[in-house]
Order: sequence, then C-alpha cells, then structure tokens
Amino acid sequence: MLSRPNVVLIMADQWRGDALSISGHPIVHTPYLDQLALDGALFTHAYTATPSCIPARAGLYTGLTPQTHGRVGYMDGVPWDYPVTIAGEFTRHGYQTQAIGKMHVYPERSLMGFQNVILHDGYLHYSRRHAGSLDRVDDYIPWLREHLGRDADYFEHGVNCNSYVARPWDKDEYLHPTTWVVTQALDFLRRRDPRKPFFLFLSFHRPHPPYDPPAWAFEMYRDRQMPPPPVGDWASIFSDFAEPRRPDCFAGEVEPWLLDRARAGYYGHMTHIDHQINRFLEGLADYGLADTTYICFTADHGEMLGDHHLWRKVYPYEGSARVPLILKGPRGSEIAPGKRYEQVVELRDIMPTLLECAGLPVPDCVEGQSFLPLVTEQKDEWRPYLHGEHTALGQSIQFLTDGHQKYVWFSGTGHEQLFDLDEDPEERHDLASDPGYAACLRMWRERLIHELSDREEGFVSDGKLVPGRRVHPCLAHLRRQAGLE
Repeated sequence: MLSRPNVVLIMADQWRGDALSISGHPIVHTPYLDQLALDGALFTHAYTATPSCIPARAGLYTGLTPQTHGRVGYMDGVPWDYPVTIAGEFTRHGYQTQAIGKMHVYPERSLMGFQNVILHDGYLHYSRRHAGSLDRVDDYIPWLREHLGRDADYFEHGVNCNSYVARPWDKDEYLHPTTWVVTQALDFLRRRDPRKPFFLFLSFHRPHPPYDPPAWAFEMYRDRQMPPPPVGDWASIFSDFAEPRRPDCFAGEVEPWLLDRARAGYYGHMTHIDHQINRFLEGLADYGLADTTYICFTADHGEMLGDHHLWRKVYPYEGSARVPLILKGPRGSEIAPGKRYEQVVELRDIMPTLLECAGLPVPDCVEGQSFLPLVTEQKDEWRPYLHGEHTALGQSIQFLTDGHQKYVWFSGTGHEQLFDLDEDPEERHDLASDPGYAACLRMWRERLIHELSDREEGFVSDGKLVPGRRVHPCLAHLRRQAGLE
C-alpha cells in the first residue's frame, strides 16, 4: 500500500487566476506558490465552469459537468447525494482521507467520501440560521472558544462575508481561520496512519471576504500604488444592477480609496495563505513526506474586485471564472518542473488527474479529463473549448472559451459578447458588433447552440438561441432528487 504516493489538494476560495506573482501580477506577492509552480506545472488557462462556491465544488468533488451534477447556480440547502466522489474513490482504494476547512455542502456534515472532515465553511448565513448551534456545523468555533472563551466568535469585528469592506484581523494571528487550517493539517500529519497513503484536502475560506488578513499582511499592501481596474467599453450593460453604496453589491463603481482598501485586504489574504502553505510544506518535509507526495493548488472561482465595476463572482469574465492551477509531483515524477500549459482545463479535470497520479482507476461516470498526460508529454490534444454558465441577475449567463477567445450570451436579453483574450486579456473591448468578427461570432454561437440544444430551459428552438426563458440554479433532475418540485 505504501508504494502509492500521497496526494494533497489545496483549494483557496475566491482566488483569481491572475493573482500569482509568478504570473506577472503587478501587486500581489506569492513567493511560496511561485516556488511550487517552478517545481511543477502551471496552468495559465484553468477555469471553473460555474463560478460560485457551491456549483464549482460540485464539479471538483464529482468530476462532472454542471449539466450532469445539476448545479448551474448558487443555492443553499440542496442535499449532496452524489454516489461517486474524488474522496470516495481514494477511500475505496485504501487511502486515509481527510478534509480540513471549507466544504460548502448540505447537510454541512456530509462527508462526501472522506473518512473525516474538520469543518469551517466561514460565515454561511443559511447554516447559522438553521443549525441552532454553530458548533454543529463548524469545528473552528469550538476551537476558537477553547482559546478565547465560550462567547468568542470570528464575526466580532463585524465585517461581512460578501463585503468589499476591509480591515485587519482583530485577534492573534494563530487564531485566524487560515492559520487554523494549517495547524489542523500539521496535526493530521502527526496522527495519520503511517501504513497508508493519504489524500488530504486543505480548503481555505480566504481570500473570500471578509477581507480581514493579519495586520502585517494588510499593511503590506495598504500603501502600494494600485493600478486602476480595467473597465470595458461594455461595462454599462450592468448599470441597472449597480448599487455601489451596498458593501455586498454585485455591481457598482466605488470610491477609489475603498477599492484600494478592498484590494489590500484581498491581496493580504493571499500572502497570508501563501506563507501558511509554505508552513504546511515545510511540515510535510519534516515528516519525510515531501518526496512521496503530489501537491495540487487551485481555487473554486475568482473575484471581480472592481474590474468593469463588478464585484464578487458568478460572472463569466476572467476575474471571476479563471482560477490558478499548479500541479507538483513527488521526487522522480515525470512532471517537468517550471513548465506552463495553455490548454483550457476545468475543476472537473482535477478528480481524474489526481486519481491517475495515484495510479487509481477513474470511474466511467467521470466527465473530466486527466491533464496528467499533458504535463508528462504523453499527449498534446485536448478539448477544443470549455462551456461554462451561471444563473445570476435573473438569467443564465453562458460562456464558451478556448483560452484565446471568449463568447458570452445572456439568456435574459439575448445579448452577446466576444473577446480576444490574446490581444485583450482584461476583456476591455467587446468585439461582438465588429463586422470583422462576424464569422467568428457565428462560430461561437453555433457551438453554444450545440451545447444547449437539449436543455430543459428551452434555450434553443429551431436551431436558434431563445432569450427570456425561465431559469433556476438547480436543474430539474436535481430538484426532483432534492424534493424541490
């Protein structure tokens, strides 16, 4: 059994795909993730097909497309009853499996195939309001109260979980949820069964708001000269949804000092996580496990962070839908260090990849593709494009991308967008009305018609896209299974 490698999957919540210093980000500093990328493979066009916490994690845990797992938007309280999961496969094949941090499933204590879960999902309004007692759905809270007293809470500073308001953490750094995740992970390494390989899922709630990194991390970026955010020539299409005075707004142009403060909090979280990942990796080495372990780092989705006067996630744009992805192999693996890959990969591809890394079979039901053959140079062909979607603002926002271009369709209005990501990586210029791109626009539209031709919403009729159809964050087969209809 010990001949199999260990596998560690590290996920951050709401980490933009461009926010690594090794990728040329002008502000954020992530030296230890940079080192991980230099020692492994960095994917520059990794995406989530459904850019919010719940549906993105469904793809990660199951290896399925949104149409199959049924979550095409955000909805709390819908049971998770998937028979095949990434953790379940590792468990079934003799691995010791442990999750630490954010799961964001329902019921909250669902193991999702893990043998054990140490849970902290952050400030989930739904969970707080139905659970009765926080310690029923959160292991960080009782741990925090052991240190600070029975009434302690991580919300004592009053900064909300979807707010652009930022301030430093109000407690000692060792009590921060980010540090707690790694403290628990190091304890797992101490008490693991040494006769078994392990699959460990480290899931950080940050850099998701609240933007409350430790003071040193916040101050590291507080006085930096921030570049202005990109604002596309199309940004006015969201003007009807702009509510800049709401700290949890989805759209709105906020004052520059508020924007810079939010970015300082966001980037401070990233550097804090980066240092804590290094703390874990050093612990892995101290236990003699670094040379026998695969490490994969990614995120569930990004954060618009004021780009195009948009905030939070759910959007198809790069800030929201693109995520970081790094894969590093153990000593002697065939993963060439320091290489970058431009193929469009998605969260559902992580399950088959990590199973293949461990030498385990991939279940037939999995729809993702292992990208291990790409990094070991056993093949170079890949999917021609990715289809993604998310219900938002009363409609479904559909997108397609091959990493070079991106097509967007709004189901409510039928509005289309087209971006040249090679020439315009910040998506400043919408080319949909440019006559020179008419044939290209038609090609992407036909691809989306193909993707949506059998959808229950009726997005396609007589070979054409049909706007104005009713949408729901869960498809009918999931709603029936959950007793929602």
